[in-house]
Amino acid sequence: MDETLISQELKEEIGRRGIIAVLEIDDVETAVPVAEALVRGGVTEIELTLRTPCAIEAISEITRNVPEMLVGAGTMIREDQIEKAAAAGARFGFAPGFNPRIVKKAKAEGFPFAPGITTASELEGAVELGCDVLKLYPAELLGGIKYLNSLSGPYSYLGLKYIPLGGMTLQTMSQWAGSGRVLAIGGSWIAKRAIVQARDYAQIEKNARDAVAVWNSVRG
Repeated sequence: MDETLISQELKEEIGRRGIIAVLEIDDVETAVPVAEALVRGGVTEIELTLRTPCAIEAISEITRNVPEMLVGAGTMIREDQIEKAAAAGARFGFAPGFNPRIVKKAKAEGFPFAPGITTASELEGAVELGCDVLKLYPAELLGGIKYLNSLSGPYSYLGLKYIPLGGMTLQTMSQWAGSGRVLAIGGSWIAKRAIVQARDYAQIEKNARDAVAVWNSVRG
């Protein structure tokens, strides 16, 4: 396999933190308070999706003001987003799908990146381009942990790691956390868009604390 897009050091850091809160920020003024609430609850890494006009600015605000947070950018589907997210301070990026052009751009820029995959063909295409961390999306709707085990089985000798996102809940987290193939778990339920818009930071902190408790009960 070619040189990987995510360093061993960063992989270990992502895995050690364990829970990735997926955020969609509509108002940049909520970015820092949300991040601070997550940190208080024990969640110290995020995927801030590039779905809103203020997303890049929100990444910049969090990286400047909440140094405890490992910040990633999500929904990266255009080449220019890689440069913008990196300049704002994002440490890694995710995409919902596998676009070889985006992977190649991330590699050229030296930007750690994990594409989304749902099939064996997408998995093989990503591996060929140097990806050994893959986002499984939408993980629950595809069939949950049983689907990941079935899909990844033939490739287990490659040592690939997966980050499942899509449909995660507190109730299903422990199944994913129990798999050695899972590097970390992502979830939008921790800080749903409506909760962020309502500025209910206490609820975000509670959700984060609950998620971390489940992760730690399995991973230790």
